Amino acid sequence: MKLKNFLLVVLGVVGSFASQAQSNLLNAKTPAEIGKKTAAQLESDNDKPLPYGYVHDRDVLMGKTTWELIDLDERINFPMYYPVDTAFVGKERRSLFQVLLDGIKSGKITEVYGDDYFNTKKTLKDMESVFKYKDTIPAGIDEFNTDVEAYKAGRKVLDKQYINETELSAADVTGYKIKGYWYFDKRQSELKYRLLAICPMATEARDKAKGNSDAIELFWVYFPSIRNILHEAKAFNDKNSAMPITFDHLLNSRRFSGVIYKEENVYGDRTIEKYMKDNAQMQLLESERIKEKIRNFEQDMWNY
Repeated sequence: MKLKNFLLVVLGVVGSFASQAQSNLLNAKTPAEIGKKTAAQLESDNDKPLPYGYVHDRDVLMGKTTWELIDLDERINFPMYYPVDTAFVGKERRSLFQVLLDGIKSGKITEVYGDDYFNTKKTLKDMESVFKYKDTIPAGIDEFNTDVEAYKAGRKVLDKQYINETELSAADVTGYKIKGYWYFDKRQSELKYRLLAICPMATEARDKAKGNSDAIELFWVYFPSIRNILHEAKAFNDKNSAMPITFDHLLNSRRFSGVIYKEENVYGDRTIEKYMKDNAQMQLLESERIKEKIRNFEQDMWNY
């Protein structure tokens, strides 16, 4: 009976993915009709992310917070990175960063913070210099100096040709940092993972304009608050484009490659590179040791 219910759930999820993949593509008579759902589809559409189950604090036998780095240079992580140029793809295909950026600009994503402990909340106005930076070129400075008083008084406005505008794009994102919580649910006797926050890594628009390519943490987003938005956005499925996977499902099912760079610890949650300095190989081995430590807790539960 349990197997039957499980299969029904799987079929329902797969069916919801299929219904979102280029709706009305085979029935459209003009390109404008592609992606438009019929009245019957709209009426029966109840596609929402699978809600998290309630977990009581007393049911958590073991818990460990970890931070991971997702490198977008790895092939398995390409669905988060592409497409970087939206001029040559359909409206339904966007990169993960573009989905986050559009959500912040539209006001749909509000739980944005400056750190991974959610101490400082950020608004779109606070992050304007992160996404876009305007600078006056030398020729514009010379033009401004010809009539400083008029420009200061607002009688004259500097022409746009003298303004160099740099904007952050999805192509500038090098990776993502994620914060998650591993816990052993004693009620279900299972080790589980809950994603708590995600942070894109890229060069700020200001630094990009000055030729600096160092990637930094742009902002942290509280993940549970954006699940509906990520569920509506689809990542490309290379094996079957008729069944794309949502970004919410991709991240929750951990269909990516990440390296642990920090775990909560008594030393003020210091990162691995702070105590494994100048040795990349040892840092990777330490990351694997932390993974094994978490896995071994579940394995040890079944040893008598």
